[in-house]
Formats: sequence, C-alpha cells, structure tokens
Amino acid sequence: MDITRIGPADWETFREVRLESLAESPAAFGSRHADWVDAPAERWRSRLTQVPLNLVARKETHVVGVVSGQLVDDDWVELISMWVAPAARGTGAAGRLIDGVVEWAASQGRATFLMVRTDNQRARTAYEHAGFVDVGVPEGWPADGPEERRMERRRSELDGQHG
Repeated sequence: MDITRIGPADWETFREVRLESLAESPAAFGSRHADWVDAPAERWRSRLTQVPLNLVARKETHVVGVVSGQLVDDDWVELISMWVAPAARGTGAAGRLIDGVVEWAASQGRATFLMVRTDNQRARTAYEHAGFVDVGVPEGWPADGPEERRMERRRSELDGQHG
C-alpha cells in the first residue's frame, strides 16, 4: 500500500476516487455525487488548492482510498473526506491515511479532529483504533439533520497511541 500526497496537477486521480466515494458511501459525506459529477477541471483543481493536504492510498495501480486535511485555526486540523474502497477495508489503508493527516497536523504543532456520523460505526471504530477520542455531538447540533460526533486526537495523545 502506497500513500501519496496529491495536488492540483493530480485532479483527475482525485476526481476518480472522490466520485467513487460519493457514489459508494453517499450518506458519509456532506457533498453529493450529483454536485460533483459534471464539475469542470478547474473546480477539481480548486478543491485540491483550497484544501492543503490530500492523500490517496494506492494498491498496485489502483487508488483505493482518499483523505484530506483542512487547516481550521492555529490549534486544529480537520480530517475530512475520508474513504476507503470496500475491497480495501480491513487492510490497514484507513489507518495509514489517518496517520498521514495526524502526522501532518503534528508537524505544524496542531491536533486533529473530525466529524463522523453517529450511525457510521465502522468509521468510528477505525478512528478510535487510530487514537481518536469521541467527545460527543457538538452543542447546538441541528435536530433535523443526521447526528455527527466530534472525535479528537490531541497532540499530547500522539506518542504511543497507534503502532
């Protein structure tokens, strides 16, 4: 399994894996497949420019996972857009992608958090295995939408949590 950082020049690779993720796991993301399927190249490049860290997991020549890291403030990076292809689940791809974001955040003196749907137990388990702690549903979460939980991995928790 190879984890590679991608940028705007790799927009076609990102487009392929992002559309696959939105089609395969539509409930896991805020974006919808229909919102992106006909997007022009410039929109894809812009996404890869605006979000500073974008990683893909490759097994041989196939892209089997993706994750991004978004700077939030001086203390936090948000792990976003995490997905692993069904055939690659349970292979360690998720852990390696998560570690890539956490290590990138730590290199800048930031902790990492993410938001995950309460009903996505498989993802929550993967994040817990990677050292994230569930801190609950944020206060004021809208009652009319799917419930999401905030999970955090603080800088002080980086040593010895995942190996």
